[in-house]
Formats: sequence, C-alpha cells, structure tokens
Amino acid sequence: MTDTVLLVIDAQQSFYHRGYPDMPEVPAFEQKLSELIAGCQAKEIPVVDVFHVEMDGPFSLASGLVKRLPFLQHQPAVTVQKQVHNALTDSGLAAWLSERQVKHLIISGLRTEQCCETTARVASDLGYEVTFVTEATLTFPITHKGITLNIADLRHHTESVLLNRFAAVATVEACLQALK
Repeated sequence: MTDTVLLVIDAQQSFYHRGYPDMPEVPAFEQKLSELIAGCQAKEIPVVDVFHVEMDGPFSLASGLVKRLPFLQHQPAVTVQKQVHNALTDSGLAAWLSERQVKHLIISGLRTEQCCETTARVASDLGYEVTFVTEATLTFPITHKGITLNIADLRHHTESVLLNRFAAVATVEACLQALK
C-alpha cells in the first residue's frame, strides 16, 4: 500500500462551457496529465477524480457535464464531488485519505490558481506533503480592473506562492522520478 495519492481536480466536461476546447494550451495539458496519470498507475498510486458540482448550469449534475473530460480513460480509485474550491472540505475525500493513511498528495487538474491551488494550501494546512504538478494543471486568463493575467502569469504566481510554503512544485517527469 502506498501513502501517496494523485488528485485529478475538476477535469470535467463542465469546462466546455468556459472556453476549454478553444485554448491553445489544451493539447499540452492533456498530454502532461495523461503522462502523470499513467506514471502514477504504473507505480500503483491511486488516482482520485474530484468533480466540482453546483446547483445550476454546466456544473450541475442535471447538466450531464459533471463527468471526466473525454481524453481521460483511467479507472479512479474513488470519485468524489465538492461544492467548494478545495477537494478536502465537504467531499468525503479527507476521510477516505485518512482511512488509507495517505500522507502525500499530488495535485493536478483545472484550474491552476483556483481549485488546484486552494486544495494544495488546505492539504498543507492539514499536514499532508503536497506536490503541485503545474504542467498537469490548466487555467484560463483572468481580467480584473482592466489588467489581464495570462496563463503563464497565473502559473508563475501559483508556483511562487506555493513553493517552499505549501507544496513542492514539480514537472511530471520530476514528480514521477521522486515517487517510491
């Protein structure tokens, strides 16, 4: 039994309604996330699918879009649903991890600076060792007060605030090499 789990956060078809298929970063994200999942499965590390659920719209269960993105073909160890930004608070995941004596979480999925980063911060506060695999996350540009932060800016910011505080930041290759 391993003490490590890979979280695949919000990699769900709901994002088709937020510009997902039109982004040039999508192919690289899909490739890196697929490599990370395959590498973890080869090392018998459980993969957990985490889906964000809302009452209405494309993130509602009624929409039929709260399911994995089509390129994902893995069999998760468990699938949980959350209604908040982090994967640990109301999803039942914390209890599942505790039952299995998990100590290390690998973070991947959508959106880099929102649900992925928030999960990393909460996990760190709860005492987990956290590895944040930025290239296996995806986000979208954000505009506020007339200033647009592009994807590279958002990734850099997330890595900067997590590194040496809340998580180790790693590439897919480095993450997989570091696993027992």
